[in-house]
Order: sequence, then structure tokens, then C-alpha cells
Amino acid sequence: MFTGIIETLGKVEKLEKEGGNLHITVASDITSELKIDQSVSHNGVCLTVVSLDGDNYTVTAIEETLNKTNLSDLELGDVVNLERAMVLGARLDGHIVQGHVDQTATCKSIEEKDGSWIYSFEYDPKLNNVTIEKGSITVDGVSLTVVDSQKNSFSVAIIPYTYEHTRFHTYKVGTAVNLEFDVVGKYVSRLLELRG
Repeated sequence: MFTGIIETLGKVEKLEKEGGNLHITVASDITSELKIDQSVSHNGVCLTVVSLDGDNYTVTAIEETLNKTNLSDLELGDVVNLERAMVLGARLDGHIVQGHVDQTATCKSIEEKDGSWIYSFEYDPKLNNVTIEKGSITVDGVSLTVVDSQKNSFSVAIIPYTYEHTRFHTYKVGTAVNLEFDVVGKYVSRLLELRG
């Protein structure tokens, strides 16, 4: 489980394909605190640390993960949002985030608003995911509040701290991002679907 509060950014140092898997080596200032078998969120995707080497660690994304997330778009030198799994009994500063990406979205617009930014995203409605105004959404692992909710799009407001300390400062119109919709909303939606 995660909170959606990004701890730090990592830098992609190596990408190695093996069959349908992608081994991703990341340089990070939290590497010295990691252990093999530990879960770390990478742009909102929960991945397991499989090896450690100095300031670098490696995780493996399977084909299923690559097909459903933006990790297949990674290139050497890219930055990724990182968060270690939450500690039981710690504060939950964001919202409950599982690290299970539901689908990707595309950045449709970026608007500077007197010291903050409004980012709008559009996603494929075929999976029946929904957002609600003032509800929670996770974008590349960042816990955010929905400002404006439409049928297959939404917008979020980004403060300077989040802009500087996450991948948001690298986004352009057309950037693909990972979305994890609010887990409570997903259960309610599924229950209503089953009841017909």
C-alpha cells in the first residue's frame, strides 16, 4: 500500500529486455535504504526490488504491466516518481493507493494559474472508470484531488512544491501518464454494475 505522496525522483540508468519482461535500473537517493523483495512505487506502479548495486537498484516489469502502463515508454535518463510502501501505523497523508494502475491517460492541456498549474487529462472510457469532483485520483503515483470531472477526462491543480518535486514539471501536452482510480469508487462502481 502507498499514500501517493512522492518521496523522491529516480533516474533511469539502464533498460534491459528479457522475453516479455523489462528490467529497469534506477539511481535514487533512497537506494541505500532499500532491500531486495521490497515494494516501491514507480510512477504509481508497484514493483519489487530484485537487485541492489551501489546507488542503483533494479526492478522488473512484466509484459502485463508494460501493456497497461507508461513504463514501456521509459528511456534512459527519464525521471520516475518514487514512493516506498507505507509503514503500518504511519500517517496517511495522501489517500489509499494500491500501486495497481487501472489505465493510462494523455495530458490534454497545461494552464499556468498565478503560481500554480491546472493539468487536464483524457482517458479511454471503455474501462468504465470514473472520477468525481473533489474525489481522489493518482497520476503517475501522485495523490491528487480532482478539480473538474467529465465523462472521460478530469483536471487537477498542481502547487509549486508538487510541480518541482515530481514528474509534473516534465509533462507536455501528449504525455502519457498512469492512472489509479480511487479504490472505494471502484468497489462502489463494481457493486452497482453487478446489481444491474
